[in-house]
Parts: sequence; structure tokens; C-alpha cells
Amino acid sequence: MKPHLIDDYPIADSAIHIPAIGLDLSVCIEPSETEGRATLIETRDAPGFGPPLHRHRNETEIFHVLQGRYLFEVDGVLRILQAGETLTARAGTTHRFINISEGTSHMLVLISPGFDATRFFSELRDVMARGIPAPDTLARLGAKWDIEFLGPPLTVEP
Repeated sequence: MKPHLIDDYPIADSAIHIPAIGLDLSVCIEPSETEGRATLIETRDAPGFGPPLHRHRNETEIFHVLQGRYLFEVDGVLRILQAGETLTARAGTTHRFINISEGTSHMLVLISPGFDATRFFSELRDVMARGIPAPDTLARLGAKWDIEFLGPPLTVEP
């Protein structure tokens, strides 16, 4: 395996764009590069956007904020993270987040064990091509990946 630098993966060149949830995402390290132990993704999230409440049956996610501010909810507990801060959502915990900055926020997400993020987010992009899908459509996609979608994204009062 060769060492990687985040700069090796320019987000503009390799990103998966999902406008319905304000997400540009690049997979920096695939599970095949870590013997299935981990995946590393880089995200840029538009202001006011984030994923719906969900849980991963098998994967732990470690979020490290590089730029901006996010409001996270993990198992019902709210926490604000800003550049340089890290949060862990263990497998089985419910979680969601929202970019609460005025501009784009940017973070790294380490997923363990490894997860085929390229395929999952490509499928999510296709499902969301016309906007947020019906809950049953999202549930079907989630079931395929051992992810339960449990509720709406976080919102913040203006």
C-alpha cells in the first residue's frame, strides 16, 4: 500500500455530488487499501444541510471537522463541533448532523470496518436525483447497506 495525503484526492475532481442533501463527497481511501479495516471519506456540506437520522448496524464513524461548524446529534445528545474537533458515532448509535456555518463546511469521516462508500453514495445520488425520496425508497436503499433511516435531518431555527 502506498501512503496517502488528502491533497492526493482533490474534491472537485473525484466528488460524488448529491445536491438534494448539499453534499460533495470524495472517497480518499477505499476498504481494499486497508484490508477491509477502514474507509476514509472527505465531505463538503452546504449550509443548512445534513443527513437524516440514521444508524449503521456494522460501522463506526469518526467525524473530524476541518472547516466550519456542525451540530451533531448522537443517541439524542446534541453537540457542536468546529474545526479541529472530533466525534465518534459507534455502530448501532442513532446520529445525524447539520452544517450550521454560513458557508460550506468540510470534514473527514473514518468508517470502520471498511465500507464501499463509492458504491453507496453513488446509489444514494441516483435515488436522490429528483430530490429527497419517499421514506420507503430510502428504507429500501438503507436495508441493502444495513443502514436504518429513522427520521428527518436536523433543522435549526434562523
